[in-house]
Amino acid sequence: MKRAALLLLAALTSGCVVGPAYRAAPPPPGATAPLVSVNPAAETTAAPPDDWWRLYEDPRLDGYIREAFVANTDLQAAQANLSAARAVLEASRAGAYPNTTARAGAIYGRDAITDEILEIIRAKPQTIWLFDDILDVSYELDLFGRVRRSIEASRADAQAAAAARDGLKVTIAAETTRAYAEICALGEEISVARRSLAVVGREAQITAQRHEAGANSEFDLVRAQGLVAQIRASIPPLEGQRRSALFELTEMLGRTPQNAPAEAEACVQPPRLKALIPVGDGAALLQRRPDVRQADRRLAAATARIGVAVADLYPRITLTGLYGGAAPDIASVTGESGLTWGVGPTMAWTFPNQAAPRARIRQARAAAASALAGFDTAVLQALKETEKALATYGAELDRRQDLALAQERASRGFEIAQGEFLAGSLNNLDLLIAEQTLIAADSAVAASDSGLIQAQISLFKTLGGGWRDLPIAGRPST
Repeated sequence: MKRAALLLLAALTSGCVVGPAYRAAPPPPGATAPLVSVNPAAETTAAPPDDWWRLYEDPRLDGYIREAFVANTDLQAAQANLSAARAVLEASRAGAYPNTTARAGAIYGRDAITDEILEIIRAKPQTIWLFDDILDVSYELDLFGRVRRSIEASRADAQAAAAARDGLKVTIAAETTRAYAEICALGEEISVARRSLAVVGREAQITAQRHEAGANSEFDLVRAQGLVAQIRASIPPLEGQRRSALFELTEMLGRTPQNAPAEAEACVQPPRLKALIPVGDGAALLQRRPDVRQADRRLAAATARIGVAVADLYPRITLTGLYGGAAPDIASVTGESGLTWGVGPTMAWTFPNQAAPRARIRQARAAAASALAGFDTAVLQALKETEKALATYGAELDRRQDLALAQERASRGFEIAQGEFLAGSLNNLDLLIAEQTLIAADSAVAASDSGLIQAQISLFKTLGGGWRDLPIAGRPST
Protein backbone atom coordinates (compact mmCIF):
# COMPACT_ATOMS: atom_id res chain seq x y z
CA MET A 1 0.00 0.00 0.00
CA LYS A 2 2.86 2.38 0.75
CA ARG A 3 4.34 1.70 -2.68
CA ALA A 4 0.96 2.26 -4.34
CA ALA A 5 0.56 5.55 -2.48
CA LEU A 6 3.96 6.71 -3.74
CA LEU A 7 3.03 5.79 -7.32
CA LEU A 8 -0.27 7.64 -6.98
CA LEU A 9 1.50 10.70 -5.59
CA ALA A 10 3.98 10.63 -8.50
CA ALA A 11 1.14 10.37 -10.99
CA LEU A 12 -0.67 13.30 -9.43
CA THR A 13 2.41 15.52 -9.35
CA SER A 14 3.70 14.67 -12.82
CA GLY A 15 0.39 14.08 -14.54
CA CYS A 16 0.10 13.19 -18.21
CA VAL A 17 0.19 15.27 -21.36
CA VAL A 18 -2.85 14.92 -23.59
CA GLY A 19 -2.98 15.78 -27.26
CA PRO A 20 -0.60 14.76 -30.06
CA ALA A 21 3.16 15.08 -29.57
CA TYR A 22 4.82 17.12 -32.30
CA ARG A 23 6.97 15.30 -34.80
CA ALA A 24 8.75 17.14 -37.58
CA ALA A 25 6.71 16.92 -40.75
CA PRO A 26 8.49 15.11 -43.59
CA PRO A 27 9.02 17.32 -46.65
CA PRO A 28 7.31 16.37 -49.92
CA PRO A 29 8.96 13.49 -51.85
CA GLY A 30 12.13 14.56 -53.64
CA ALA A 31 12.46 17.81 -51.71
CA THR A 32 15.88 16.89 -50.31
CA ALA A 33 17.32 15.70 -53.64
CA PRO A 34 20.06 17.65 -55.47
CA LEU A 35 18.87 20.79 -57.25
CA VAL A 36 18.04 19.94 -60.86
CA SER A 37 18.99 23.27 -62.47
CA VAL A 38 22.59 23.43 -61.28
CA ASN A 39 24.99 24.28 -64.10
CA PRO A 40 28.50 22.94 -63.36
CA ALA A 41 29.95 25.75 -65.45
CA ALA A 42 28.37 28.40 -63.20
CA GLU A 43 27.57 26.77 -59.84
CA THR A 44 29.04 24.27 -57.45
CA THR A 45 27.25 22.03 -54.95
CA ALA A 46 29.47 23.24 -52.10
CA ALA A 47 27.65 24.78 -49.15
CA PRO A 48 27.16 28.53 -49.68
CA PRO A 49 28.61 30.91 -47.08
CA ASP A 50 26.14 32.77 -44.95
CA ASP A 51 27.76 36.14 -45.69
CA TRP A 52 27.54 35.49 -49.42
CA TRP A 53 28.03 39.16 -50.38
CA ARG A 54 31.68 38.91 -49.34
CA LEU A 55 32.22 36.77 -52.43
CA TYR A 56 32.16 40.02 -54.40
CA GLU A 57 35.15 41.31 -52.40
CA ASP A 58 33.76 44.84 -52.25
CA PRO A 59 34.54 46.59 -48.93
CA ARG A 60 32.00 49.33 -49.59
CA LEU A 61 29.25 46.74 -50.03
CA ASP A 62 30.33 44.96 -46.83
CA GLY A 63 30.00 48.24 -44.94
CA TYR A 64 26.53 48.89 -46.32
CA ILE A 65 25.34 45.43 -45.26
CA ARG A 66 26.62 45.95 -41.72
CA GLU A 67 24.93 49.33 -41.54
CA ALA A 68 21.64 47.97 -42.86
CA PHE A 69 21.55 45.20 -40.26
CA VAL A 70 21.92 47.73 -37.48
CA ALA A 71 19.85 50.64 -38.77
CA ASN A 72 17.06 49.18 -40.93
CA THR A 73 13.71 50.04 -39.33
CA ASP A 74 11.90 46.94 -40.62
CA LEU A 75 14.51 44.80 -38.92
CA GLN A 76 14.05 46.78 -35.71
CA ALA A 77 10.31 46.06 -35.84
CA ALA A 78 10.97 42.34 -36.38
CA GLN A 79 13.32 42.29 -33.41
CA ALA A 80 10.65 43.98 -31.29
CA ASN A 81 8.12 41.33 -32.37
CA LEU A 82 10.57 38.64 -31.32
CA SER A 83 11.02 40.29 -27.91
CA ALA A 84 7.24 40.36 -27.48
CA ALA A 85 6.96 36.65 -28.34
CA ARG A 86 9.67 35.82 -25.83
CA ALA A 87 7.82 37.82 -23.18
CA VAL A 88 4.69 35.74 -23.87
CA LEU A 89 6.80 32.61 -23.42
CA GLU A 90 8.02 33.85 -20.03
CA ALA A 91 4.41 34.51 -19.01
CA SER A 92 3.45 30.98 -20.06
CA ARG A 93 6.30 29.51 -18.03
CA ALA A 94 4.99 31.32 -14.97
CA GLY A 95 1.99 28.95 -15.04
CA ALA A 96 4.26 26.08 -14.01
CA TYR A 97 4.98 27.75 -10.66
CA PRO A 98 2.78 28.75 -7.71
CA ASN A 99 0.93 32.01 -8.07
CA THR A 100 1.25 34.22 -5.01
CA THR A 101 -0.66 37.36 -4.08
CA ALA A 102 0.00 39.45 -0.99
CA ARG A 103 -2.57 42.01 0.06
CA ALA A 104 -3.07 44.30 3.01
CA GLY A 105 -5.80 46.80 3.60
CA ALA A 106 -8.22 48.52 5.92
CA ILE A 107 -11.92 49.16 5.45
CA TYR A 108 -14.45 51.02 7.57
CA GLY A 109 -18.05 49.88 7.51
CA ARG A 110 -20.27 46.96 8.32
CA ASP A 111 -19.30 43.37 7.61
CA ALA A 112 -22.11 40.94 6.78
CA ILE A 113 -20.47 38.00 8.56
CA THR A 114 -19.82 40.06 11.70
CA ASP A 115 -23.42 41.29 11.70
CA GLU A 116 -24.65 37.70 11.41
CA ILE A 117 -22.61 36.68 14.45
CA LEU A 118 -23.88 39.65 16.42
CA GLU A 119 -27.43 38.78 15.47
CA ILE A 120 -26.97 35.28 16.86
CA ILE A 121 -25.94 36.67 20.24
CA ARG A 122 -28.71 39.30 19.98
CA ALA A 123 -26.36 42.23 19.75
CA LYS A 124 -26.84 45.24 17.53
CA PRO A 125 -24.93 45.51 14.24
CA GLN A 126 -21.84 47.67 14.45
CA THR A 127 -19.90 49.92 12.11
CA ILE A 128 -16.25 49.04 12.59
CA TRP A 129 -12.77 49.13 11.11
CA LEU A 130 -11.56 45.85 9.63
CA PHE A 131 -7.82 45.36 9.01
CA ASP A 132 -6.26 42.42 7.16
CA ASP A 133 -3.01 41.22 5.66
CA ILE A 134 -3.29 38.00 3.68
CA LEU A 135 -0.90 35.93 1.56
CA ASP A 136 -2.77 33.86 -1.08
CA VAL A 137 -0.98 30.98 -2.83
CA SER A 138 -2.42 28.90 -5.65
CA TYR A 139 -0.88 26.17 -7.78
CA GLU A 140 -2.49 24.35 -10.67
CA LEU A 141 -1.80 20.61 -10.68
CA ASP A 142 -0.97 20.17 -14.35
CA LEU A 143 -2.46 16.66 -14.41
CA PHE A 144 -3.26 16.67 -18.13
CA GLY A 145 -0.50 18.90 -19.47
CA ARG A 146 -2.49 22.06 -20.16
CA VAL A 147 0.26 24.28 -18.77
CA ARG A 148 3.05 22.30 -20.42
CA ARG A 149 1.31 22.40 -23.79
CA SER A 150 0.78 26.15 -23.39
CA ILE A 151 4.50 26.61 -22.75
CA GLU A 152 5.30 24.40 -25.72
CA ALA A 153 3.04 26.49 -27.99
CA SER A 154 4.52 29.77 -26.76
CA ARG A 155 8.06 28.48 -27.25
CA ALA A 156 7.24 27.51 -30.84
CA ASP A 157 5.66 30.93 -31.40
CA ALA A 158 8.85 32.61 -30.22
CA GLN A 159 10.92 30.41 -32.50
CA ALA A 160 8.62 31.29 -35.40
CA ALA A 161 9.10 34.99 -34.63
CA ALA A 162 12.88 34.43 -34.65
CA ALA A 163 12.59 32.74 -38.04
CA ALA A 164 10.54 35.68 -39.35
CA ARG A 165 13.27 38.04 -38.12
CA ASP A 166 15.91 35.89 -39.82
CA GLY A 167 13.91 35.85 -43.05
CA LEU A 168 13.83 39.62 -43.00
CA LYS A 169 17.61 39.67 -42.56
CA VAL A 170 17.90 37.57 -45.72
CA THR A 171 15.76 40.13 -47.53
CA ILE A 172 17.69 43.09 -46.11
CA ALA A 173 21.03 41.62 -47.22
CA ALA A 174 19.72 40.85 -50.71
CA GLU A 175 17.91 44.14 -51.28
CA THR A 176 20.81 46.23 -49.98
CA THR A 177 23.14 44.40 -52.34
CA ARG A 178 20.60 44.74 -55.14
CA ALA A 179 20.31 48.52 -54.72
CA TYR A 180 24.08 48.97 -54.60
CA ALA A 181 24.59 46.70 -57.63
CA GLU A 182 21.95 48.63 -59.57
CA ILE A 183 23.80 51.89 -58.87
CA CYS A 184 27.00 50.31 -60.18
CA ALA A 185 25.35 48.70 -63.21
CA LEU A 186 23.59 51.91 -64.20
CA GLY A 187 26.93 53.68 -63.83
CA GLU A 188 28.33 51.28 -66.41
CA GLU A 189 25.36 51.84 -68.74
CA ILE A 190 25.78 55.61 -68.46
CA SER A 191 29.51 55.30 -69.20
CA VAL A 192 28.73 53.16 -72.25
CA ALA A 193 26.12 55.67 -73.44
CA ARG A 194 28.57 58.54 -73.07
CA ARG A 195 31.27 56.65 -74.98
CA SER A 196 28.74 55.93 -77.70
CA LEU A 197 27.81 59.60 -77.75
CA ALA A 198 31.46 60.51 -78.19
CA VAL A 199 31.79 58.05 -81.08
CA VAL A 200 28.70 59.23 -82.97
CA GLY A 201 29.61 62.84 -82.17
CA ARG A 202 32.98 62.43 -83.86
CA GLU A 203 31.39 60.72 -86.85
CA ALA A 204 28.77 63.46 -87.11
CA GLN A 205 31.54 66.04 -87.06
CA ILE A 206 33.37 64.22 -89.87
CA THR A 207 30.12 64.00 -91.81
CA ALA A 208 29.59 67.74 -91.38
CA GLN A 209 33.10 68.48 -92.64
CA ARG A 210 32.62 66.25 -95.65
CA HIS A 211 29.29 67.90 -96.35
CA GLU A 212 30.94 71.31 -96.31
CA ALA A 213 33.49 69.94 -98.78
CA GLY A 214 30.66 68.61 -100.94
CA ALA A 215 31.53 64.95 -100.38
CA ASN A 216 28.07 63.91 -99.09
CA SER A 217 24.51 65.13 -98.98
CA GLU A 218 22.59 67.12 -96.41
CA PHE A 219 20.51 63.99 -95.76
CA ASP A 220 23.65 62.18 -94.58
CA LEU A 221 24.41 65.08 -92.24
CA VAL A 222 20.89 65.23 -90.80
CA ARG A 223 20.85 61.46 -90.30
CA ALA A 224 24.16 61.54 -88.40
CA GLN A 225 22.98 64.42 -86.22
CA GLY A 226 19.77 62.56 -85.49
CA LEU A 227 21.74 59.58 -84.20
CA VAL A 228 23.66 61.91 -81.88
CA ALA A 229 20.42 63.30 -80.46
CA GLN A 230 19.06 59.79 -80.04
CA ILE A 231 22.08 58.62 -78.03
CA ARG A 232 22.09 61.81 -75.95
CA ALA A 233 18.40 61.30 -75.12
CA SER A 234 19.15 57.85 -73.63
CA ILE A 235 21.38 59.25 -70.89
CA PRO A 236 18.95 61.27 -68.68
CA PRO A 237 16.63 58.28 -68.00
CA LEU A 238 19.62 56.20 -66.92
CA GLU A 239 20.76 58.98 -64.60
CA GLY A 240 17.27 59.22 -63.14
CA GLN A 241 17.15 55.47 -62.53
CA ARG A 242 20.53 55.67 -60.85
CA ARG A 243 19.36 58.37 -58.47
CA SER A 244 16.30 56.29 -57.72
CA ALA A 245 18.52 53.28 -56.89
CA LEU A 246 20.59 55.53 -54.63
CA PHE A 247 17.50 56.48 -52.63
CA GLU A 248 16.51 52.82 -52.47
CA LEU A 249 19.87 52.08 -50.88
CA THR A 250 19.41 55.07 -48.58
CA GLU A 251 16.14 53.67 -47.26
CA MET A 252 17.67 50.21 -46.71
CA LEU A 253 20.38 51.86 -44.60
CA GLY A 254 17.80 53.63 -42.46
CA ARG A 255 18.95 57.06 -43.63
CA THR A 256 17.06 60.10 -44.81
CA PRO A 257 17.54 61.38 -48.40
CA GLN A 258 19.67 64.25 -47.10
CA ASN A 259 22.16 61.64 -45.86
CA ALA A 260 22.18 59.48 -48.99
CA PRO A 261 25.46 57.56 -49.48
CA ALA A 262 26.75 59.68 -52.36
CA GLU A 263 30.04 57.76 -52.38
CA ALA A 264 28.17 54.80 -53.89
CA GLU A 265 27.93 56.74 -57.16
CA ALA A 266 31.67 56.30 -57.60
CA CYS A 267 30.97 52.69 -58.55
CA VAL A 268 30.64 52.34 -62.34
CA GLN A 269 31.11 48.56 -62.67
CA PRO A 270 28.80 45.92 -61.15
CA PRO A 271 30.44 43.72 -58.50
CA ARG A 272 31.78 40.54 -60.08
CA LEU A 273 32.23 37.04 -58.71
CA LYS A 274 35.65 35.47 -59.00
CA ALA A 275 34.47 31.90 -58.47
CA LEU A 276 31.50 29.63 -59.11
CA ILE A 277 28.39 30.20 -57.02
CA PRO A 278 28.10 27.60 -54.20
CA VAL A 279 24.45 26.46 -53.97
CA GLY A 280 24.46 23.25 -51.87
CA ASP A 281 21.61 20.76 -52.23
CA GLY A 282 17.90 20.55 -51.47
CA ALA A 283 18.27 19.21 -47.92
CA ALA A 284 20.67 21.97 -46.90
CA LEU A 285 18.45 24.54 -48.60
CA LEU A 286 15.43 23.59 -46.47
CA GLN A 287 17.49 23.80 -43.29
CA ARG A 288 18.86 27.19 -44.27
CA ARG A 289 15.66 28.89 -45.40
CA PRO A 290 14.09 30.83 -42.48
CA ASP A 291 10.61 30.71 -44.06
CA VAL A 292 10.66 26.90 -43.99
CA ARG A 293 11.76 26.97 -40.36
CA GLN A 294 9.03 29.49 -39.57
CA ALA A 295 6.41 27.21 -41.15
CA ASP A 296 7.73 24.26 -39.12
CA ARG A 297 7.54 26.23 -35.86
CA ARG A 298 4.00 27.37 -36.67
CA LEU A 299 3.03 23.75 -37.14
CA ALA A 300 4.64 22.87 -33.79
CA ALA A 301 2.68 25.64 -32.05
CA ALA A 302 -0.59 24.57 -33.66
CA THR A 303 0.03 20.95 -32.62
CA ALA A 304 0.68 21.97 -29.02
CA ARG A 305 -2.55 23.97 -28.92
CA ILE A 306 -4.48 20.80 -29.70
CA GLY A 307 -3.20 19.50 -26.35
CA VAL A 308 -4.29 22.71 -24.62
CA ALA A 309 -7.78 22.28 -26.05
CA VAL A 310 -7.96 18.56 -25.16
CA ALA A 311 -6.91 19.30 -21.57
CA ASP A 312 -10.04 21.44 -21.18
CA LEU A 313 -12.11 18.21 -21.35
CA TYR A 314 -10.73 17.18 -17.97
CA PRO A 315 -10.96 18.69 -14.50
CA ARG A 316 -8.62 21.51 -13.61
CA ILE A 317 -7.44 21.06 -10.02
CA THR A 318 -5.81 23.90 -8.14
CA LEU A 319 -4.29 23.83 -4.68
CA THR A 320 -4.96 27.06 -2.80
CA GLY A 321 -3.87 28.36 0.53
CA LEU A 322 -3.97 31.55 2.53
CA TYR A 323 -2.28 32.83 5.66
CA GLY A 324 -2.53 36.12 7.44
CA GLY A 325 -4.57 38.08 9.91
CA ALA A 326 -7.90 39.92 10.06
CA ALA A 327 -9.13 41.96 13.02
CA PRO A 328 -11.01 45.15 13.93
CA ASP A 329 -7.80 46.75 15.19
CA ILE A 330 -4.23 46.77 13.90
CA ALA A 331 -2.74 45.30 17.06
CA SER A 332 -4.87 42.17 16.80
CA VAL A 333 -4.03 41.53 13.14
CA THR A 334 -0.66 40.02 14.02
CA GLY A 335 -1.88 38.28 17.14
CA GLU A 336 -3.37 34.86 17.73
CA SER A 337 -6.90 36.22 17.86
CA GLY A 338 -6.63 37.69 14.36
CA LEU A 339 -4.96 34.69 12.73
CA THR A 340 -6.61 33.42 9.57
CA TRP A 341 -5.41 30.57 7.33
CA GLY A 342 -6.68 27.85 5.11
CA VAL A 343 -5.55 25.27 2.55
CA GLY A 344 -7.39 23.01 0.16
CA PRO A 345 -8.02 21.92 -3.39
CA THR A 346 -10.35 23.53 -5.91
CA MET A 347 -11.72 21.69 -8.95
CA ALA A 348 -13.22 23.29 -12.04
CA TRP A 349 -14.73 21.08 -14.72
CA THR A 350 -16.92 21.81 -17.70
CA PHE A 351 -19.18 18.76 -17.44
CA PRO A 352 -21.39 17.21 -18.70
CA ASN A 353 -21.96 19.83 -21.43
CA GLN A 354 -18.61 19.74 -23.25
CA ALA A 355 -19.76 21.07 -26.59
CA ALA A 356 -17.64 24.22 -26.30
CA PRO A 357 -14.28 22.51 -25.45
CA ARG A 358 -14.87 19.88 -28.14
CA ALA A 359 -15.50 22.65 -30.65
CA ARG A 360 -12.21 24.25 -29.61
CA ILE A 361 -10.48 20.90 -30.19
CA ARG A 362 -11.89 20.74 -33.71
CA GLN A 363 -10.76 24.31 -34.27
CA ALA A 364 -7.24 23.50 -33.04
CA ARG A 365 -7.02 20.42 -35.24
CA ALA A 366 -8.12 22.44 -38.26
CA ALA A 367 -5.49 25.07 -37.47
CA ALA A 368 -2.84 22.31 -37.29
CA ALA A 369 -3.97 20.91 -40.65
CA SER A 370 -3.69 24.39 -42.14
CA ALA A 371 -0.20 24.80 -40.65
CA LEU A 372 0.85 21.44 -42.12
CA ALA A 373 -0.34 22.53 -45.56
CA GLY A 374 1.51 25.82 -45.00
CA PHE A 375 4.71 23.88 -44.27
CA ASP A 376 4.43 21.92 -47.51
CA THR A 377 3.74 25.17 -49.36
CA ALA A 378 6.86 26.80 -47.85
CA VAL A 379 9.01 23.83 -48.91
CA LEU A 380 7.67 23.82 -52.45
CA GLN A 381 7.99 27.60 -52.65
CA ALA A 382 11.63 27.45 -51.55
CA LEU A 383 12.47 24.80 -54.13
CA LYS A 384 10.56 26.60 -56.89
CA GLU A 385 12.22 29.94 -56.21
CA THR A 386 15.68 28.38 -56.15
CA GLU A 387 15.21 26.41 -59.36
CA LYS A 388 13.79 29.47 -61.13
CA ALA A 389 16.69 31.61 -59.94
CA LEU A 390 19.19 28.99 -61.14
CA ALA A 391 17.49 28.79 -64.54
CA THR A 392 17.33 32.57 -64.90
CA TYR A 393 20.96 33.02 -63.91
CA GLY A 394 22.13 30.30 -66.28
CA ALA A 395 20.19 31.81 -69.18
CA GLU A 396 21.52 35.31 -68.47
CA LEU A 397 25.06 33.96 -68.23
CA ASP A 398 24.73 32.33 -71.65
CA ARG A 399 23.20 35.51 -73.05
CA ARG A 400 26.08 37.59 -71.67
CA GLN A 401 28.63 35.36 -73.38
CA ASP A 402 26.87 35.63 -76.75
CA LEU A 403 26.48 39.40 -76.38
CA ALA A 404 30.18 39.74 -75.62
CA LEU A 405 30.94 37.88 -78.86
CA ALA A 406 28.51 40.10 -80.76
CA GLN A 407 30.11 43.19 -79.21
CA GLU A 408 33.55 42.04 -80.32
CA ARG A 409 32.31 41.50 -83.88
CA ALA A 410 30.48 44.83 -83.95
CA SER A 411 33.59 46.67 -82.72
CA ARG A 412 35.72 45.05 -85.39
CA GLY A 413 33.09 45.75 -88.03
CA PHE A 414 32.97 49.42 -87.08
CA GLU A 415 36.76 49.70 -87.31
CA ILE A 416 36.68 48.22 -90.81
CA ALA A 417 33.76 50.41 -91.89
CA GLN A 418 35.43 53.54 -90.53
CA GLY A 419 38.65 52.80 -92.43
CA GLU A 420 36.87 52.05 -95.67
CA PHE A 421 34.70 55.16 -95.27
CA LEU A 422 37.75 57.37 -94.88
CA ALA A 423 39.31 55.67 -97.91
CA GLY A 424 36.17 56.45 -99.90
CA SER A 425 35.21 52.81 -100.58
CA LEU A 426 32.19 52.79 -98.21
CA ASN A 427 29.18 55.05 -98.28
CA ASN A 428 27.80 57.03 -95.36
CA LEU A 429 24.80 54.76 -94.84
CA ASP A 430 26.93 51.66 -94.29
CA LEU A 431 29.08 53.55 -91.78
CA LEU A 432 25.94 54.70 -89.94
CA ILE A 433 24.66 51.13 -89.78
CA ALA A 434 28.01 49.97 -88.38
CA GLU A 435 27.81 52.73 -85.75
CA GLN A 436 24.30 51.73 -84.73
CA THR A 437 25.28 48.08 -84.53
CA LEU A 438 28.23 48.87 -82.24
CA ILE A 439 26.15 51.15 -80.03
CA ALA A 440 23.41 48.54 -79.70
CA ALA A 441 25.99 45.84 -78.87
CA ASP A 442 27.70 47.98 -76.22
CA SER A 443 24.35 48.90 -74.67
CA ALA A 444 23.18 45.26 -74.68
CA VAL A 445 26.35 44.09 -72.91
CA ALA A 446 25.98 46.78 -70.24
CA ALA A 447 22.31 45.90 -69.75
CA SER A 448 23.24 42.21 -69.55
CA ASP A 449 25.82 42.98 -66.86
CA SER A 450 23.01 44.58 -64.88
CA GLY A 451 20.71 41.61 -65.46
CA LEU A 452 23.47 39.17 -64.54
CA ILE A 453 24.25 40.75 -61.16
CA GLN A 454 20.53 40.99 -60.38
CA ALA A 455 20.09 37.30 -61.26
CA GLN A 456 23.01 36.42 -58.98
CA ILE A 457 21.50 38.36 -56.09
CA SER A 458 18.12 36.71 -56.63
CA LEU A 459 19.82 33.31 -56.51
CA PHE A 460 21.69 34.14 -53.31
CA LYS A 461 18.44 35.37 -51.78
CA THR A 462 16.59 32.14 -52.59
CA LEU A 463 19.44 30.14 -51.05
CA GLY A 464 18.49 31.71 -47.70
CA GLY A 465 21.82 33.08 -46.54
CA GLY A 466 22.42 36.22 -44.53
CA TRP A 467 21.09 35.60 -41.03
CA ARG A 468 23.46 33.39 -39.00
CA ASP A 469 25.83 34.97 -36.47
CA LEU A 470 25.25 38.47 -37.79
CA PRO A 471 24.42 41.72 -35.94
CA ILE A 472 20.80 42.20 -34.93
CA ALA A 473 19.01 45.48 -35.43
CA GLY A 474 17.99 47.43 -32.40
CA ARG A 475 18.04 50.68 -30.51
CA PRO A 476 18.37 51.33 -26.79
CA SER A 477 15.14 50.35 -25.07
CA THR A 478 12.79 53.16 -24.10
